[in-house]
Amino acid sequence: MSTVGSGPTPATDPRQRKREQWGWYFYDWANSTFYTSVITVFGALYMSSVAAQDARENVARNGPTPCVDERGVSNNLVNCDISLLGLTFPAGSLWGYLLAAATVIQVVILPITGAIADRSQYKKRILASFAFLGAAASALLFFVSEDRWELGVALYMLGNIGYGASIVTYYSFLPDIATPDERDAVSSRGWAFGYLGGGVALAVQLAFYLSRDALGVSESMAVRICYLSSGLWWALFTLIPLRRLQERQPPHGREHGASVVKAGFAELRETLRQARAFPLTLAFLGAYLVFTDGISTVVSVSAQYGSEELKFGNEVLIATILVIQFVAYVGGVLHGLVARRWGAKKTILGSLVVWMVVVSSAYFIEVGQQFQFYAVAAGIGLVLGGTNALSRSLFSQMIPAGKEAQYYSLYEIGERGTSWLGPLVFAAVGQATGSFRYAILALLVFFVVGFVLVALVPVRRAIAAAGNPEPSVL
Repeated sequence: MSTVGSGPTPATDPRQRKREQWGWYFYDWANSTFYTSVITVFGALYMSSVAAQDARENVARNGPTPCVDERGVSNNLVNCDISLLGLTFPAGSLWGYLLAAATVIQVVILPITGAIADRSQYKKRILASFAFLGAAASALLFFVSEDRWELGVALYMLGNIGYGASIVTYYSFLPDIATPDERDAVSSRGWAFGYLGGGVALAVQLAFYLSRDALGVSESMAVRICYLSSGLWWALFTLIPLRRLQERQPPHGREHGASVVKAGFAELRETLRQARAFPLTLAFLGAYLVFTDGISTVVSVSAQYGSEELKFGNEVLIATILVIQFVAYVGGVLHGLVARRWGAKKTILGSLVVWMVVVSSAYFIEVGQQFQFYAVAAGIGLVLGGTNALSRSLFSQMIPAGKEAQYYSLYEIGERGTSWLGPLVFAAVGQATGSFRYAILALLVFFVVGFVLVALVPVRRAIAAAGNPEPSVL
């Protein structure tokens, strides 16, 4: 049985805390390019297309396939079959299966990563290892071309593992660098800084991508250079938090080397057993999982809604992504200021009300009215980062001392484990009604239910039950 440590204690010198906090912000700045550029913008389109191109080239060896006709003219990716590990499926399905497989792998890896981080005093090493793993995988996507798309599958897996595990460790540093009264503002600034970093990187990459013809660069090469730049961006800016953050949590054990892994499993088993003693912490986690599923679904289907229901071209959709990124910076900072006065719980509840208004407004956007679409995108950006940032900081107040990384691994796994429900609702309602307008409106249920569940959680009792000091404003 493991013994829980006393937990991390932030530096008493405000200047030292500020230095560490700014270092911590920079990891949000560093890793955001993976989610924004590698996954959201370039990933789905490129991976499916290179796999399909490989299938098209097979026609020369194997004759006509559903992917191409006798003249070699390509058809829809839905009909273009590819094979991997003995399985055959449409190229258009590759991205969905890839993300699903990456999620399953993270469900296995993240809890033990959190347990090892808490058990040892190596959080910076763990953060560095997974951050550089993800950055290297992103950069190596540069070498993925039509005849090497299987390499891309492996690299995307490694990139997702590096991203998820480093995020868990990164989150766990919050109690190390901020007092209870500082955490809402620090978490909000970090999330805002991340959206700004992701937006800046994406803006530069899109400027290069859209100028590729003038530069004499093929579309495939342009995407691969964007992958390379994302990996380099992630790796270089990770050096800042690694230099500034300090190890402040006493280790729970004295293991070294491989024995730390074995002890980490024991630590995880004990944490899961003891988690039942903190039902209010788990209740808040459950509420978060409901509304964050709505948030992630709105973001992930917004391009599809704009393209198929509102008939916008790629230029409008790309501009919309940038609007969300940069407005999210302002929104994150604003949420921190509001929480300082009204407390995190009330601010989260207010933010969920704004989400309801934004989602409802999306229903009424007229076809082809791009400024209406931009306005809704700005509304999404205003509450996107802040809602999650304050949830992250409020959850940190409810975690038993010394268990930060493990509980944040549950936080991340739960988010990934429930992220299928929102897209399922969107797709099912769209299919049943024949309209994505009703599908987007159906997502209101996640925000309404999330609002009710958050309102029912007695935050002060949850913090007291975890044995943590109560912040002055809740």
